Amino acid sequence: MPSIFKNGRFLKAQQLVGDNATSDPAFAECMIVEDGVITHIGTSSDAEVLNAQENGAAVQDLGQRIVLSGFIDGHMHLLMMGQSLKKVNLEECKSLADIRAAIKSYAVAHPEVPRILCRGWMHFMTDGQALSSMLDDLDSRPIFIDSKDLHSSWCNSAALEEMGIYGMQDPKGGCIHRDAEGRASGLLDEAAAVTIVWPHVASIAPMDQKLDAIREAFTAYSKAGYTGMVDMAMDENALEVLLELRRRDGGFPVRLAAHWIIAPSETEEENLKQVRRAVELQQQFNAETSPELRIVGIKVICDGVIDACTAALCQPYSSNGISCEALWTREMLDPVVRAADVAGLQCALHAIGDGAVKLAIDALEENSTPGRRHRIEHLELASPEDAKRLGRLGITASIQPVHADPAILRAWPKLLGEHRCGRAFAYKEFEDGGAKLAMGSDAPTAPYAPFPNLYTATTRRSAREPESLEVVNEHFAISLVSAVAAATAGSAYSCFAESWAGSLEKGKKADFVVVDMGWRPEGLLAASVRETWFEGKKIFDIKDSS
Repeated sequence: MPSIFKNGRFLKAQQLVGDNATSDPAFAECMIVEDGVITHIGTSSDAEVLNAQENGAAVQDLGQRIVLSGFIDGHMHLLMMGQSLKKVNLEECKSLADIRAAIKSYAVAHPEVPRILCRGWMHFMTDGQALSSMLDDLDSRPIFIDSKDLHSSWCNSAALEEMGIYGMQDPKGGCIHRDAEGRASGLLDEAAAVTIVWPHVASIAPMDQKLDAIREAFTAYSKAGYTGMVDMAMDENALEVLLELRRRDGGFPVRLAAHWIIAPSETEEENLKQVRRAVELQQQFNAETSPELRIVGIKVICDGVIDACTAALCQPYSSNGISCEALWTREMLDPVVRAADVAGLQCALHAIGDGAVKLAIDALEENSTPGRRHRIEHLELASPEDAKRLGRLGITASIQPVHADPAILRAWPKLLGEHRCGRAFAYKEFEDGGAKLAMGSDAPTAPYAPFPNLYTATTRRSAREPESLEVVNEHFAISLVSAVAAATAGSAYSCFAESWAGSLEKGKKADFVVVDMGWRPEGLLAASVRETWFEGKKIFDIKDSS
């Protein structure tokens, strides 16, 4: 039996493509859904609507609320997102004293937990220091602290001991920070965090705990209006949990596309072995065999982050004169990109600094096939020349505007110099150059809710500190239509899902979100999700959560 949704403002699909993405919005008034698919969109006087009413279709009045295609988080980390909901949140801390107080309070309140897991630390909070000795007197249990960007892990001595760090060498592409005597001092960066800390924390968590973490992430995402997501660091552990969850629960309330993480290794063969595993998994989990869980490509982390001075820049950091190299050389990266491309996989290359952005674009230009929809993640600092190359080469610009929030960029003028800050987060330039924009949150490194993302993308102001008048490069702001397109149609396009998701049009899945919002950027922080529908079934209703 079909359902008629009327008296709504359904954003028309044509608003989300091409030049229309920068124009004023246009809305339909009515939509028909049957068997989980949109069968008509138009007005309530259309013949299709009148016929459906005559045949007894259920009717829902949406009270003139705006209806958008379900949001698709174009870049996130699902298992870590779910697990982060249970970690001590340090994001509001301003200093080491704040961090110590938060951890101590949690430790006293939770004597039963075997380990203390934290998130949200940023280097500026501790003046760039992260020593185990700064944590050791708080509690005898292992303490693991994720940096906000997930590129570093700060641990106390008990955690270092538990992982066996004291006897380890630095992994390829990573750093175990050490004291003057060469002993691990508490901080693990890049591949040391990804290949040592992440797997360890994952291995010690019971399966039921990990299943519940993903269930909680799904619930949070449904409440926020999401019906799809792109996981950007899928590995054996996370895949095992997802398959077990699907076996137990029978399905997911979202569709998930995933990029298999490729860790830098000592030899080309070790790198290519990881690509072959991704190819093998893509053959098992694709649109035909597993539409709700697809392996679509690989993920390579080419550099670090600006706040830790580990992003690869074309010129040294202004603050300390350091020249940080990319984590992958062209000699390492080219064979990986080439092998993935030949196998039909998409390459997602993390590149934050302008040096890494150039490296990533060069590698894709020389080693890829047109139409593969390879992508570059973050693109926080790009030269004008490289910004134009994205569109010309068909590279998707995967952006996370929550990282452009002025409240978390106050150290950048010192780190980069004012002249380079003027190139930060050049989204409008990417768009004007013809690049497809795909918007994500990078959760749990940043808030996952879509409206703060849209707000910063369109106003370049802070969603964290709405009262602040700070603006970061206002000339790089994109229109609200462009931002919504990036968070829906763009993210669908980025993973070849546009034939069934990303816009409201006949024949596509009935994935949509009913929202209370005015169509103006300045009001986005007051916007709220009323209902979320996935394949024609309501998976969230604000009336049920009050």
